Amino acid sequence: MLKRTLLSFIFLSLLGCHHDEKDNAASQPPSNNTEYIEPALLIIGHRGASALRPEHTLAAYQKAIDDGADFIEPDLVPTLDGYLIARHENEIGGTTNVSSLPQFAERKTSKVVDGVTYTGWFTEDFTLNELKQLKARERIPEIRPANAQYNDQFDLPTLDEIIELVDAHYKKTGKIVGLYIETKHPSYFQGLNLAMEQRLLTTLAKHSYSRDIAPVYIQSFEVSNLKQMRQQLDQLKSIQHAKIIQLYGGNSEQPADAVLAKSTLRYSDMATPQGLKDVASYAHGVGPSKTYIVPNTQPATPTSFVNDAHAVGLKVHPYTLRPENNFLADYLDCSAIAAEKCEKGALAEFEIFFKAGVDGIFTDDPALGRQAADAFLKKIE
Repeated sequence: MLKRTLLSFIFLSLLGCHHDEKDNAASQPPSNNTEYIEPALLIIGHRGASALRPEHTLAAYQKAIDDGADFIEPDLVPTLDGYLIARHENEIGGTTNVSSLPQFAERKTSKVVDGVTYTGWFTEDFTLNELKQLKARERIPEIRPANAQYNDQFDLPTLDEIIELVDAHYKKTGKIVGLYIETKHPSYFQGLNLAMEQRLLTTLAKHSYSRDIAPVYIQSFEVSNLKQMRQQLDQLKSIQHAKIIQLYGGNSEQPADAVLAKSTLRYSDMATPQGLKDVASYAHGVGPSKTYIVPNTQPATPTSFVNDAHAVGLKVHPYTLRPENNFLADYLDCSAIAAEKCEKGALAEFEIFFKAGVDGIFTDDPALGRQAADAFLKKIE
């Protein structure tokens, strides 16, 4: 306990120190800068504009920004040497060209992550320099064949590079784009001595854009790490616009840290009025899968989830709206062709969720989200 207290004190002291001149000059606001005002409806670029570019690449994030996203969403996993990079999972066989590189053939292995066995290549077995030899590939080429034309073109970005990207856009245009960051499998990585929480907060505090200017939302499917970061953020007060978001998996599923603690807590418990009240004690908002709010049935009748969350002061940002028939409810799709992009159905789905009262939404196609949000807000003026 003494060791943990001492380490926490050192960490807090480091973040509280003055930042060097290079950092202070890194993100000087444009002359027309105004304080960030959160839009009425947030459009969050899920893994970037992942319907249009391979996910978690600088190209996908830039496309999301260009298409009007208010936030971009990097999922973070650590490298062997402790850097934070953007991947949806630590197993990277399906989203990179690693399987085609003979120098890494022997790294293929099987691991149990949060109770599930995976076989492939894992970020925690590679240094950052090694991962920089890889190129990104489209995760679902059968649904998004157009994205496959970008295979093997883009690096795997670090969190530092992502912050620098949005900072550069801010300095060029004056527009503030937020960071909506997820830490993946936190208990698993803590068990490998690769805990991400302090690395994340240190990185955010290092860059003036994420420290002083941009809204930063930190999300996780686990609970204990969010409580830990909320406590540190409240103590530090050096990351000016940080908020905590509790993600929800399937109703019958449990947070991985609850399983490890032999708790009976399920996401369904966290979705009740009392459960949401408990979440509000450490989080500013919730990120449920979209069926918590509107089941995939017709008529599209919303549940009480949004009202219950709002009643205890929580923002609601469901995931994920995608434009292809494959991901739309049957009554919204345009045809039986899974890979077909169905703009009409996608726009209708956005409106259903806006009418249900959500505060923002994750989407793989921010351009459609922006179009839908602008149309809805104009309609209710």
